[in-house]
Amino acid sequence: MNTGGKDLTLADLRGKVVLLDFWTFCCINCLHVLDELRPIEEKYADELVIIGVHSPKFEFERTVEAVDKAVERYQVEHIVLDDPDLVTWQAYTARAWPTLVVIDPEGYVVASMSGEGHSAGLGALIEELIDEHSAKGTLHSGDGPYVPPEPVETELFFPGKLLRLSNDNILVADSGHHSIVEYDAAGSTVLRRIGSGERGFEDGSLSTARFAEPGGLVELPLDVVEQVGYHVVAADTVNHALRGINLETGDVTTVAGTGEQHMVGAIDNIVGEHRQTGRYDGPARAVKLSSPWDLEYSAQTGEVIVAMAGNHTIWAFNPVAGTIRLLSGTMNEGLVDGDGETAWYAQTSGLDSASDGGIWIADAETSAVRKLDPRTGTVETLVGEGLYDFGFRDGSAEEARFQHPLGVAELPDGSVAVADTYNGAIRRFDPGTSSVSTLARGLNEPSDILVVAPVGGDAPHLLIAESGAHQLTRVSVPKEAQQVDEGALTSSRPPTEIGSGPIEVSVAFTVPPGQKLDDRWGDPTYLQVSSTPPELITSGDGGAEGMNRTIELDPSIDEGVLHVTVRAAACDGEPGGEIPLHAACHLYQQDWGIPVSIVDGGENALNLDLRGV
Repeated sequence: MNTGGKDLTLADLRGKVVLLDFWTFCCINCLHVLDELRPIEEKYADELVIIGVHSPKFEFERTVEAVDKAVERYQVEHIVLDDPDLVTWQAYTARAWPTLVVIDPEGYVVASMSGEGHSAGLGALIEELIDEHSAKGTLHSGDGPYVPPEPVETELFFPGKLLRLSNDNILVADSGHHSIVEYDAAGSTVLRRIGSGERGFEDGSLSTARFAEPGGLVELPLDVVEQVGYHVVAADTVNHALRGINLETGDVTTVAGTGEQHMVGAIDNIVGEHRQTGRYDGPARAVKLSSPWDLEYSAQTGEVIVAMAGNHTIWAFNPVAGTIRLLSGTMNEGLVDGDGETAWYAQTSGLDSASDGGIWIADAETSAVRKLDPRTGTVETLVGEGLYDFGFRDGSAEEARFQHPLGVAELPDGSVAVADTYNGAIRRFDPGTSSVSTLARGLNEPSDILVVAPVGGDAPHLLIAESGAHQLTRVSVPKEAQQVDEGALTSSRPPTEIGSGPIEVSVAFTVPPGQKLDDRWGDPTYLQVSSTPPELITSGDGGAEGMNRTIELDPSIDEGVLHVTVRAAACDGEPGGEIPLHAACHLYQQDWGIPVSIVDGGENALNLDLRGV
């Protein structure tokens, strides 16, 4: 894709520095890397060719049409290779999304790295390769193979979230146009556009303010509006910020976040302080956020609940006090119920208020519907099994399956409509019977739902943000829901064969040139290991400093998934020397979910690369 229809081989790219970005469009970390790569591909446009190798997790992502739309949605300005059967993934021994592989102008792999946060090291490496191969005469400078696609002109461009205002008008997060559109109550006539439509991060008036792929929207109660001076809070997803919108003046102000991404374990996530400890609860403008995706107001707590998709947590923003706190989640990715300090989430992307004061949650990467108590941060899973289990199946909650849902909305009868995005369907979860049915299908990536109040004895209607079709769509709620069973699926990746004895888990990390490990507060590395099923590991699980671990497995279990999380902190400075006072510091991190099969004679070592050269 993005080659103008021309086929390419690696040999055609001799003379260029080539960067392979193994990604999948459901993965928030992969989307972070796309944004990290934008300035790099612009700076080295004459010497660097980036190839996004799309290696899917979900079944929906295996279709070329879906990948085409993802490339268009996220405005990917480099060529993309569709790898639906993970052939290229296996050839380069990728094990995680995202994985980056650097190939020099003579065709040799010179570095591989997993996770996000590698932009500084990549820049230094690319500079080295340019200098080396320029001197050798093996560098070709000039235009690369990227051919931009024809622009698409539509009123909406990948609309994300919806909000019905108290005056019955409708706000739409026009994510692909980096703006917010106000429609009339019927959702048919555009009244105004908030934001310039240019990607950026800038406060200002109706026509000058800039957003970057805005998402969730929530209107504040009138008494709160009178105190804070704005009516609506918008999740400015790619800017890692919350923005306040005054609907009377059209003015946009930043009310939470710094515009920079919160990195798990980093020491500089708070402005004005050098080191963050504990669970943040403080000034909203002083802390970095990470891809806020959706918002909902909790009348019980007087806070805006924030689905912080980028680090798998739920936060709570108090607009009156101007503070924000980590409400629920550990920043580990997975499906674990519990209180606010033990629960795990996975790219939570949809929120809606329940009639009992709780918050319904669409937990996208676990294809789950969950419910949060906003007072305590305690969460309960109602439908869903885990990171790699999905499908299109109605029935009891234990058997039902979704595929990467992005939106939820409570219906008048207390049941929940679910935007089952990758199944192209609207589903219904009934908590009374603990069952799932299908209301509508054949939609193009539905991402959010508004319930339109019924008139007389009529059934309610739903207004859908049909993101992949760039439009708003009305759907009737049938009295008799459809029944669907297209099976339960598990992400299929070739398993890694390992032995049944003690397993040495080791993560390699090579510090980029010009940096050194930041050991000012002890060991700057951290490793956490867990498994699905949890019984697979009998000893050695949990988190601790270091990048090596011995784990013991249950010999009676033949297969499972090992979940490995690693972090390493480095700062600019020479190895062996002191870190300068105002040195830039970098956090390298990655989560792996590695399918394993336990076989006789298998390797008793699992070697991973956070950054290897």
